Amino acid sequence: MYIGRFIVVGPDVGAYRVSSRSFPNRKAVAHGETVTVGPTDDAPETDNPYIAYNCARVVGDTAVIGNGSQVDPIAEKIELGYPARDALAESLLALDYEKDDYDTPRIAGTVGEESYIGIVRRDALLVKEVTEPTLVATYEKDTPEAFDFDAADAETAASAAYDLDFEHPVCGVGVARNDENDFSLAVENGN
Repeated sequence: MYIGRFIVVGPDVGAYRVSSRSFPNRKAVAHGETVTVGPTDDAPETDNPYIAYNCARVVGDTAVIGNGSQVDPIAEKIELGYPARDALAESLLALDYEKDDYDTPRIAGTVGEESYIGIVRRDALLVKEVTEPTLVATYEKDTPEAFDFDAADAETAASAAYDLDFEHPVCGVGVARNDENDFSLAVENGN
């Protein structure tokens, strides 16, 4: 089944996976407290604005994950003191779904003291508090739902997301809150 890009948010761990039929030549790169998705060296030239973006950022005691440019404004609002739910809802609503050929939804989540998952589709904005691992995807599974995801650290989360039995994996990203209330990040590029 092809569900497109998806995130899984649990109270202390999260994962994001790029799945793509159109732009498979991408990779995730961690640098500091941010993970960026971008084209590989052998990727064909494109002017598509939706293929390169920060997909994970750690700000204070919260990690933000998502499938596009909404990750940055969500993180910035949290840095300014917004509650995670409000930062998610306001940013998803402001940016709206992607204006591509598929009206691709934007998905995002927060992991930390306040863990939430959200999606903005052409027909709805949904933001849900997370108390158990929860998945939302751009296609087919576009309503947050409980999901069996057993990962305790960032490396396991990135690999588990990449290896899930959904079509066209490109790369995976994991975030995990550690005992000291800081975060670790990991990437899986399928190499």
